[in-house]
Amino acid sequence: MGVTVTVGEQDAYLARVGRAGMLLLPMITGIGEQIREWADELAGEGITALVWDPFKGRSTDNATREELSGLLREMDDDAALAEQSALLDYLFDDLGCSKVGVIGWCLGGRFAFLLGARDQRVANVVAFHPTVPSNRPPHHTYDAIAEAAGVTAPVLVSYPSADAAVPNADFETLQTVLQARTAGATFAQYFPGADHGFSDKSRHDKDVNADAFRLAWPQALAFMRSTVA
Repeated sequence: MGVTVTVGEQDAYLARVGRAGMLLLPMITGIGEQIREWADELAGEGITALVWDPFKGRSTDNATREELSGLLREMDDDAALAEQSALLDYLFDDLGCSKVGVIGWCLGGRFAFLLGARDQRVANVVAFHPTVPSNRPPHHTYDAIAEAAGVTAPVLVSYPSADAAVPNADFETLQTVLQARTAGATFAQYFPGADHGFSDKSRHDKDVNADAFRLAWPQALAFMRSTVA
């Protein structure tokens, strides 16, 4: 259903249907098969989906996760946010979307908070197992937990209790920050025993991860429909 489009100097995956829009920020897989399936599914729900390409054509379709992790460690926050902002502009100005939200997984979940804090146009922020450790690695210029306070849109965040990348204490801090906001509802999903990246089909050999996603995804779809329609 979707096609590759060029926005400025970057390519993106687009599944276009109407004036409700979502910007998708992938996990370590990049624009691999799974994120394209999710974009196409959103289009089937009546939501135009545009996917940011974090690794410039590299994805699990043509690279190993180790190679993509190396590219992630070289990523610059400001450059990535500039690309994402340009895609938001494209959704509004070129595609004519009236409302646009942002959804991200893992690294993309982190950027969803950063982008939502910077651009008040976003109609929602959806973050699946966002990679927001308080002990930030060198390539994390910004503290996404602290910056989440600046998000004024409704937020839905999904967290797995066995997340090896983000301690439970950090998720509790994130919840506290989100719930202290004076604008924007907060919806939190908590999945005991599920792993970081539980949305990824490659992790669904564990029932706890497959079950978590089976519960989480329909709720996220309903949340997106209600906030961008």
